[in-house]
Amino acid sequence: MRGLIVREPWASLIVEGKKRWEIRRTNTKHRGPVAIISSGKVIGVAEIVDVLELPVEEIAHRIEKHYADPLLILRYGTGRKTLYAWVLRNARKLKAPVEIELPKGAQMWVTIPPEKEEEIWRSLEE
Repeated sequence: MRGLIVREPWASLIVEGKKRWEIRRTNTKHRGPVAIISSGKVIGVAEIVDVLELPVEEIAHRIEKHYADPLLILRYGTGRKTLYAWVLRNARKLKAPVEIELPKGAQMWVTIPPEKEEEIWRSLEE
């Protein structure tokens, strides 16, 4: 399983099922489940089901999808015509966060060790 590093408050908004777009400067080919990681802890899981490449201005004004201030999105997209909206579904929060060791320099993706993956699936809220 792969883990996606996301800052707060967005990580919590994802696992609560509110934030349905994760905005990134790069595309991803990954589809399927990802562990949502915040501050070295897996707090939930979601599925990446699609990626949309859209104009920065269009993404900025889709607040109901990404929950970020439009000015923050515009700054994030400075010098770019487009950004990528990673479309998320089936988000679920863990009963208790699962601590994982982040490799030095990890900024976006982490490989979840099998024993931690088992712990994550056991800790999902029903």
